[in-house]
Amino acid sequence: MMTPSQAAGSTAGPDDLEDRLRRFATIWSRAIFPVTATSLTRPEFEGHLLPLARQLSDALHTRPFDPGPAQRVGAALVEVHCTDPDALSRTLGVVDAYLVLYCGNDQEPADDSRARCARLQHALAAGYALALRERTLSEQEAIARSALSARSVAMEALHATETRFRAVFEDAAIGIGIADLDGNVLEVNDTLTRMFGGLEHHVRGRKVNEWAHPEDRPQTWNMYEELVRGEREHYRVEKPFYRNDGTVLWTNLTVSLLRDADGLPQYQLALMEDTTERRLLNLRLRYEATHDALTGLPNRTLFFERLEKALAAGDGARFGLCYLDLDGFKAINDSLGHSAGDRLLVEVADRLQSCATAPGEMVARLGGDEFVALTTGRETQCEVTELAARILAALAAPITLEGREISVRGSIGIVEGPAGERTSAEVLRSADITMYRAKSAGGNRFELADPEADARAITRHGLTTALPAALERGEFFIEYQPLVHLGDGRVHGAEALVRWLHPQHGVLGPDHFIPLAEHTGLIVPLGRWVLQEAVRQARFWHEQAEPGCSVPPLRINVNLSPTQLHHPGLVADTVDVLERSGLPPGALCLEVTESALIGADEDLLKPLRQLAEMGVDIALDDFGTGYSNLANLRRLPVRVLKLDRSFTRGMQQHPADPVDRKIVEGIVSLAHSLELAVTVEGVETGVQAEQLRELGCDTAQGWYYARPGPPDRLHTLSLADAV
Repeated sequence: MMTPSQAAGSTAGPDDLEDRLRRFATIWSRAIFPVTATSLTRPEFEGHLLPLARQLSDALHTRPFDPGPAQRVGAALVEVHCTDPDALSRTLGVVDAYLVLYCGNDQEPADDSRARCARLQHALAAGYALALRERTLSEQEAIARSALSARSVAMEALHATETRFRAVFEDAAIGIGIADLDGNVLEVNDTLTRMFGGLEHHVRGRKVNEWAHPEDRPQTWNMYEELVRGEREHYRVEKPFYRNDGTVLWTNLTVSLLRDADGLPQYQLALMEDTTERRLLNLRLRYEATHDALTGLPNRTLFFERLEKALAAGDGARFGLCYLDLDGFKAINDSLGHSAGDRLLVEVADRLQSCATAPGEMVARLGGDEFVALTTGRETQCEVTELAARILAALAAPITLEGREISVRGSIGIVEGPAGERTSAEVLRSADITMYRAKSAGGNRFELADPEADARAITRHGLTTALPAALERGEFFIEYQPLVHLGDGRVHGAEALVRWLHPQHGVLGPDHFIPLAEHTGLIVPLGRWVLQEAVRQARFWHEQAEPGCSVPPLRINVNLSPTQLHHPGLVADTVDVLERSGLPPGALCLEVTESALIGADEDLLKPLRQLAEMGVDIALDDFGTGYSNLANLRRLPVRVLKLDRSFTRGMQQHPADPVDRKIVEGIVSLAHSLELAVTVEGVETGVQAEQLRELGCDTAQGWYYARPGPPDRLHTLSLADAV
């Protein structure tokens, strides 16, 4: 195997020689860097050794031979703090093993190179020893001078320190006390004396452990014992003290251990910052942040803290929650004013607080007229319903406001169950949903949470929030159910029925979303869209009718909701839609439920009269369900009565229910006498259709003829009738 120098040969170029020199410096730095006290990194240290390695290499080959550079290399090592004895021995080992190997010349005898290398090692060691001796003497001299100077300075500093300490001790804004290790108070400053009432003898001479307080944290005195035993140097705690007058002094206390010259514990130093006023202020701010300003009850913030704590409890813990909302509170506010409403809330809060006095019970005000009562324990199944009953009983007695006796009612939603299964937000949402279920049932009652009812309510809420975007995204479509003329069996027209193709729930009928649209006001833009689409489709049917066909053009029936009926733009919107489409007004029939027109005044009937005068037919939908006065029909601008299916259900079989038959016969006779056409909904059998024809009904719709479907199917039915 060849050595690095043999591999290079005598013809090695400068780059190869430099590379071998760097390898030697790398080996050298790895050997002595671990025992060198330097701030340099190892690559930086290696860069510092590279010129020293070059000096050794040059000295190895220089003629005549001179070991002087090696002596300077040894001194240079001392300059870079390679003063550890191992640094010299490792350096000599590296030079002995690798200098000739990496930096030798194959043109020279090996024995000569080894001899020169040995002399370089001796010179390096001599230079290293000489430099180290000079450095040591210099440091000793500097230390001696520093010691003399330090002694003088120390005397001056001791005096200055004593003076400063006395000034700090006496004039400090915090209380300072010094005690021995037995706890005897030896010295206190004026500030600490004032903090404890102003009498020094009440402080000096007492023992530290006499200042125990019931609110001390358990670890406070453990840390004190560790300090006097010398196991810790200091500790910091918030600690209360009793003053002589019985009041409590709250402090931020820092206790430090003072040791003697030999490092043994000698004294303890206490620094006390008076935090009493700050603590009282924080307690006040905390109270204001967690309690309702009007009623003094815990507010939403504190309630959620307690609820989350109750839900996090384990080991079979349960909880019960009553969510209360006052019935008709807005009417009281509107009639008597907000001041009276506030007094009512204060009285209600007092009554609620008297109902929740057992351990684990609390009452809070969430805001407005909404309150919650929480009970915890292991028997909350019975306790929570008893709590709800007590609340309703407490509210039963009238409250006197403005000289009037006001009856207070409330609706309560109850959620009860084991801890750890639901989050606080889920519990409150379920209670809120249940409370509204109690309110919808008439109020002044409580209801228990029902997961299925919660799911339905959450679905309704999801549909409500999705409605506006659904209209923008075009998720609604219309199906058409034919209206059949009972006289000749031909398709007379169709009713437009809107559907919602929901991304998650599939196709939803109007019962699922029309009430939600009514509640949110979206029924107006949705109704206008339905009218536009239905009229556009009817116009298309008119255009497809063959010239000279004996079958009249199909009519389109569109439902109007009560909200649309009250909308001021109803007439203008309808006129605009008809004019844009070119559909004759007589081909449009607007259906209005009977319940929407019960007791209607002239202002409500005016837009319907205007539409009727234009030629638009008005149909009274679900007739017979609103219990309206039949004589009232004469003042309504209607042309069609749509008889509710409840009157004809008994006619689906043969023989028909005689009572139903008589009722239908009477309604048809009355309608015809008023020149009104009669349409029957829900026709499902041929027997039923035949009997209705015999009774004189004009048109009918129902599954017997066709289910609601796409518009092209209706046009097909119409063409079939024409054929």
